[in-house]
Amino acid sequence: MNNFKSRWEIQKNWQLIYPIIGCIGLIYSGYKISYAFTKTLNPFLTLALGVLIAFFLLRFTLFIFKKLESKWSVKYKWEMIRIFIVFAITGSSSMLVGRPIIKLLGITKDNLNPFIYWFLFIFIGIIFYQILLVAYGWLFGQFNFFWEFEKKMLRRFGLGRFVN
Repeated sequence: MNNFKSRWEIQKNWQLIYPIIGCIGLIYSGYKISYAFTKTLNPFLTLALGVLIAFFLLRFTLFIFKKLESKWSVKYKWEMIRIFIVFAITGSSSMLVGRPIIKLLGITKDNLNPFIYWFLFIFIGIIFYQILLVAYGWLFGQFNFFWEFEKKMLRRFGLGRFVN
């Protein structure tokens, strides 16, 4: 355990919550992906495939950590886990928020061309993504990181004059 703590620069036990949440999220994602492919088959096969997918997701995530470690300026390595959790929650919830908004506006696949529907759905999702990213970043104690990230993203969208 001390080796794990030193590798992720964890000084206090409460900071272990982020690796634990990250691992739970990876296991859940692996299970959901495997369930999508094997839902009518044996549940043990689904579970075994889920563990295998979670293992590959973990390997991929650690690979991304190494690539982003020099690019992102965070004080401790465990903060990168927290940042990844914020990105995951924001991506999921922006679509969950966008779906009722699009229904409220009366936009459905039935009354609109599917291409236009999906364009509007993604556009609304991106708008809420920007708002939720900063909000979740604040909730997870990474407001400054996400505010700078948001400003960079808005500049790329050509909206840099709105943020200084």
